[in-house]
Amino acid sequence: MYSFRIEQAIRAAAVLHHDQTRKGAMPYPYVTHLYSVALSLTAYTDDENVIIAALLHDTLEDTDYTLEELTEDFGGTVAVIVDALSEKKELDGAKVSWTDRKKNYAKQLKNGPIEAIMIAAADKIHNFRTSIEEYYEDHNRFLQDFGKNLDERIEVYQTIGNVINNRLNGPLLSEFNHVFDEYKHFIYDIKKAQEFKF
Repeated sequence: MYSFRIEQAIRAAAVLHHDQTRKGAMPYPYVTHLYSVALSLTAYTDDENVIIAALLHDTLEDTDYTLEELTEDFGGTVAVIVDALSEKKELDGAKVSWTDRKKNYAKQLKNGPIEAIMIAAADKIHNFRTSIEEYYEDHNRFLQDFGKNLDERIEVYQTIGNVINNRLNGPLLSEFNHVFDEYKHFIYDIKKAQEFKF
């Protein structure tokens, strides 16, 4: 699937996230995640706005790009989808904890457009899958990169997973649940290994 608007979104994502990298031993450019999420969604939809929003789903959260600029550049439909996917890192000038950010994100998804749910599912699929691949044999580095509160991590992602399960159906949901189960087993293995050390 290709269009002029998608090409523009690819370019925008590359420029806006140009100095950002993914966590892990190899500092892959952050856009590899965005491209992977967008590409995976082409197996489930031919909606151009969904693919564009997938490419730009972290711009409001992680760059200086504004909602007004996004609306002007890619239209109101894309802006509404991306806004629903954007975690608020500050509220009333105070920094929001990781847990509260994720819980607020789940609430936004609950009331957001179905297109946002699709992107959230694909986003989590890619994050879970790459985490397992990256840290499968290096649990200590996972704990260094993501923290040691594993129960809280699973609880928060389960809250998001519940929203996705309540609003989505079909093959994308099946893939999400399959990969999420793998991720939960991975976290369980880390916990077990940590308990064994003591």
